[in-house]
Formats: sequence, structure tokens, C-alpha cells
Amino acid sequence: MKNRFLFLLLTLGLLVAASKPASRPTLYLIGDSTVRNGSGKGADRMWGWGSFLAEHFDTTRIAVRNHAIGGRSSRTFLTEGRWDKILSQLKPGDFVMMQFGHNDNGPLADTARARGTLKGIGEESEEIYNPITKKREVVHTYGWYMRKYVKEAKAKGATPIVLSLVPRNQWQNGKIIRGTGSYGTWAADVAKAENAYFIDLNEIVAKKYDALGDETKLKATYFVEDHTHTNEAGAKLNAESVIEGLRGLKKCSLNKYVKK
Repeated sequence: MKNRFLFLLLTLGLLVAASKPASRPTLYLIGDSTVRNGSGKGADRMWGWGSFLAEHFDTTRIAVRNHAIGGRSSRTFLTEGRWDKILSQLKPGDFVMMQFGHNDNGPLADTARARGTLKGIGEESEEIYNPITKKREVVHTYGWYMRKYVKEAKAKGATPIVLSLVPRNQWQNGKIIRGTGSYGTWAADVAKAENAYFIDLNEIVAKKYDALGDETKLKATYFVEDHTHTNEAGAKLNAESVIEGLRGLKKCSLNKYVKK
């Protein structure tokens, strides 16, 4: 009788467990204002592409969380503890899209931002006094920070996807200036070295910008007052470009959550 009772309890437990819906995976977005501007609600007509990415996914099957924040570099997104908060929630089956570079070219230790990183993807570092945090800090290369995000995401069982930064409205010889030779190339190099997925968002978007012909037309169509921040139409174009790049990653399981 006792064994039969235990068997019934075990069976009931298994049935209850089976009836619970499986936890949805989450796609986390990390980056700067070109991914999420301000609170992500279009202040001053500026939008990041991350505000429109969820529209392309079946959100009954996957959650999309935009943790990007304006003004951050690959360094300060980490040092402010923002990555650690995501890591504490990251679980097997999740995804992380990362796009940094626009703010990494700044000074290492100025009193305004102190957000710059060393150029390249090497292991070089420089110890500085950070006048904002009022602490000593070891600053690394752009590639070092990107590798850290990729490795730690993988260690949690998540899938990292590295993106090259969206291009600015800057032209040379009738073409949008690409990110080749700097952050766009370095992002690709990190992804290749770490066997991570890579979307060349810089090139995908640049080709679409080129088609408009010049800086004035591009600004009127997709940008606001500066050459970096997009309006709603520009952000939507960039979100569509992210999906275009994702579809090219045939083996990436994130594709199964994209709307048909």
C-alpha cells in the first residue's frame, strides 16, 4: 500500500511538471543609443533599432529584452554593472545580440564620460585614474571587452551574436564610410576567433544608405539632426537589416523564432 501511494505521488508530480509550459528563451540586446535611444520611446524623434526588433519575432515563443543604453561603450556597459545583471538572469537557450563601437573611440579618462577603450582586439591594457568613479581602473581593448561578453554568454549556455556597428551618415567619394579597418572589422575578428555568430550590420545598412545617393537625402529620410541617431524610419530599416543578417546565419537557432 505504501509503495502504491508513493507511486501515485510520483506519477502526479510528473504530470504536474509536464503540464507546466516550458520557459521561453530570451533574446537580450546590449549596445548604445543606436540600439536603444533614451527610454526607447522616441524622445526628440530619435529611435534605436532595438525598439523595433521584437516586431519581427513570435513573442509568444521568445522574449526580447532591450538592455542597450545611450552613451555606453563596450567598456562602460561592463563597468557600470549592466552586464552582470544580465548574466544573473541568462540561462541555457537564451541569445545575446551585442553591438558596440560608436562610443569606444572616446578618451580613456576624461571628466565627461571616461568611456574609451584601447584600439584593436589584443591583450594590451592601460591603468588609469577614472575621474568619474574616482578609482584606478585597468582599461582594455575593444576586442577584450567583446570577447568577455561572448565567452561569458557561452558559459551560461546562451548563444552570442556579434554585430558590427550601424554606419553614421558620413560619406566619402559618393559612398557611406564603412567600419572596415576599425570597429566593424574588429567585431568580425572577435566573432571569428571565438566561433560566435556575426552579422555585418554595418555593411548591410551601408548598402541601403548608398542607394539614397547623398548625405542630405539620407538625413531627410532616416536621420535626425546629427549623423548618428536615426528617426523611426531609420531605426525600422536597421531592425529589418538585423533580421536580414540573421536569416543569413542558416545554423543559428534564433531563426526559428522569426516571424515567417
